[in-house]
Amino acid sequence: MHRFLFSCILLHLSTIDSSHFRGGTITSRPFNNTASGTSIDVIVRERWSWRRSAYSPNCSPATIAAQTPKIGDSNTLNCVSGTCGSYWTGMPVPTYCTDFSAPLDVASGEYYQTYTIPINITFSIAFSSSAWFAALVVGGGGSWAVVGRISTILRPDGYLNTSPVAVSLPILYKQINVQHVHVVQMSDFDGTDILQCRWSVGGTSTINQYNECAGVCNGVPGANLIGANCTIVFTLTNPNTYAAAALQIEDFYNAAALSANTPMTSVPLQFLFYGYPTPTGCSTPPA
Repeated sequence: MHRFLFSCILLHLSTIDSSHFRGGTITSRPFNNTASGTSIDVIVRERWSWRRSAYSPNCSPATIAAQTPKIGDSNTLNCVSGTCGSYWTGMPVPTYCTDFSAPLDVASGEYYQTYTIPINITFSIAFSSSAWFAALVVGGGGSWAVVGRISTILRPDGYLNTSPVAVSLPILYKQINVQHVHVVQMSDFDGTDILQCRWSVGGTSTINQYNECAGVCNGVPGANLIGANCTIVFTLTNPNTYAAAALQIEDFYNAAALSANTPMTSVPLQFLFYGYPTPTGCSTPPA
């Protein structure tokens, strides 16, 4: 489990909002990166974070060991664009809890499922539901959408592609009225790929051809994103309020593909910043 240490108690942890979604990600990889036949097995991974107290019993070492109960929304990941077919039956969203933070009231879980998918196709899958909790700078009470792109098209080097992976804690506490620099860690099993990070976009203009962020598009007002290393430069101004960061991490085979903006896959990552007021009576900043 993650443990969060704070040197000052004045972070108002009691302001965690009552609605349950806390972001997540979708990734995919082939079971074997060499193709044979007309279809391949693809392992799809989802990871979601939720309000821990929304589920009983709460996620704990005991429930992690017992793999019960499942946590999460009752919806499924559905194919929303590209070559959708009967091979995609909808991936269930509920997962077994894998880690949690009691002080932040957050529980997270992962789920993997293998699908047999025709070769040389691409399609996007989405987890769309509602509603975000109210205490958001942008999108409070609105819907969410998390969208990922899967590809079984052979790469120019003859192998099947593995999507990038990006990681973040579900909630990151940041003092208001101070400029922060946050780097999202990106990696890719295909070591020569060029990774690029961008804001998720509403509408259908991207490779996913689907609204990627619903109510939290541009969810961190005034933030600047450096795409090459997925660095967010931002200042939070609203105390005791969350800002939702909705990102897409995409892999490009080479510089020419990057210049043409033709990624192979697109991986969503959504998480929260929480703005806390300047602590008083506290000589050491939180760590």
